[in-house]
Amino acid sequence: MARPVTGVHVTGWGAYAPSLVLRNVDLERMVDTNDEWIVSRTGISERRIAGPDETTASMAAVAGLRAIATAGLQPDDIDLILLGTLSPDYVMPSTAALVKEAIGNKRAAAMDLYAACSGFVYGYATGHAYIASGMAKHVLVIGAETLSRYTDFSDRSTCILFGDGAGAVVLSASDEPGGTLGIEMTTDPSGAYLIWLPGGGAARPATATSHASGEHYMKMKGTETFKMAVRTLGSTATAAVKKAGLDLSDVDLVVPHQANNRIIEALAKSLDFPMAKVFVNVQRYGNTSAASVPLALSEAVAAGRVKKGDRLLMVAFGSGLTSGAIMLQWTADPAAMARAAAIGPA
Repeated sequence: MARPVTGVHVTGWGAYAPSLVLRNVDLERMVDTNDEWIVSRTGISERRIAGPDETTASMAAVAGLRAIATAGLQPDDIDLILLGTLSPDYVMPSTAALVKEAIGNKRAAAMDLYAACSGFVYGYATGHAYIASGMAKHVLVIGAETLSRYTDFSDRSTCILFGDGAGAVVLSASDEPGGTLGIEMTTDPSGAYLIWLPGGGAARPATATSHASGEHYMKMKGTETFKMAVRTLGSTATAAVKKAGLDLSDVDLVVPHQANNRIIEALAKSLDFPMAKVFVNVQRYGNTSAASVPLALSEAVAAGRVKKGDRLLMVAFGSGLTSGAIMLQWTADPAAMARAAAIGPA
């Protein structure tokens, strides 16, 4: 067992998005909607859809390998693999176990985390705890989803929102200043059924009737979700910043869950935080659930929006209702930034 450390840092990052693009004009041919309506209400212009041979595990493995390469490590340097997802390849075995095999790691423990769209942030917090306690030196944290396979493409209220993809970071032990500064996680069961998937679990096992009634597709109460999302994101973000001993004015960039543009803008307004310091890529990927924060982080770095010493705030909410926020100081060295640039964004 490694000794406890005072710092946990992001040393690697990477992402993956499928090549198939589903644009708003494509959805116009599937449901009663149009590009102007979708963009005005969500900010989404297109989303990526996994191909027949792509799964949560396969996308997670690519993102994970890119993060490991950016960190300048080998797969066997990873002590623990944590995968946040609500769309696993199977109920069992864990998708993280399949990722371990795919990346060629022989020694890490691996497990899935179910916290819906907050899955990556919850995974980051868990990885931080393992490293800070001395139980691990390098942890691979991934968020990956194939939400298209749980989406009803005849329901215009939900099919316009979701996309597929994966993002990952490597967390590493270090006594250097910076790294993770503050973490906040909450769960509010009063909103558990605002976003949910009724069928397929132990409460409602899969049957011909459940399939016929569409219980295996995601359901959402949009207005109620919007209100709780903005309130929860704001309070969670504020708490993480406070735990770091900072003020919102100290934050250089917010990387929020990319649910939709109206929620992101409402969050910024509620915090009195300028949109110029909020990274948004929902227009290209839609809501990729647990993948959205690490995918956005990777793109923000690739776009030059993040530099060494910057203070970043990552915040997410999801079904449950779960929420989580990470306040960190970016400490990646120039070599890691160069390796990431060579690999490229998603």
